[in-house]
Amino acid sequence: MSSAAPFASAGILRRFRRSRRASAAVEFALVAPIFFALLFAIIETAIIFFASQVLETITQDSARLIETGQAQSGQVMINGVAACAAAPCTQSEFQTYVCTQIPALLFGTCPPGANGIFIDVENYPAFTSLTINNQIVAGTFNNNMQYKTGGPGDIVVVRLFYQWPLFVTGLGYNISNLTGNQRLLVATSVFKNEPY
Repeated sequence: MSSAAPFASAGILRRFRRSRRASAAVEFALVAPIFFALLFAIIETAIIFFASQVLETITQDSARLIETGQAQSGQVMINGVAACAAAPCTQSEFQTYVCTQIPALLFGTCPPGANGIFIDVENYPAFTSLTINNQIVAGTFNNNMQYKTGGPGDIVVVRLFYQWPLFVTGLGYNISNLTGNQRLLVATSVFKNEPY
């Protein structure tokens, strides 16, 4: 009886080595984490590019109100209703207009805050005096927003900022530029005001 036991266990080992039924599951278990990490990184990068493009479009559309003098003369309309109580539009009134252009599904809340859109409008007398500051200081967002729309013929810089939360930051893929796994999305429009 004792001599049959080694032969039986040897037969089981031979059958186990020849069996290929579970090899696909084992191979998938080895490859799956890397595959899904790469897949989610690609998806997150694509969403960030899409959000950046949406922010760029909103910046261009909103900047057009300043370029044509509509914001300075208080002629900004939201769904056919005047957005500005008087001329010129205030910073909060311009913020309200920008918020109506933003898809809530993509950016969530709009008013300035931890998860909101920040708007910076500055004017300059000439292109040679134009200065664009970096809003990231030691990994944190520097919120020193201004609202100076300028007059006819002035050079104006309109910038929109959004702190995008990142979810895929493991396996060496981390595109955050702010602390707390966030990426600052920035859209800029530089133009010369029309002679309105």
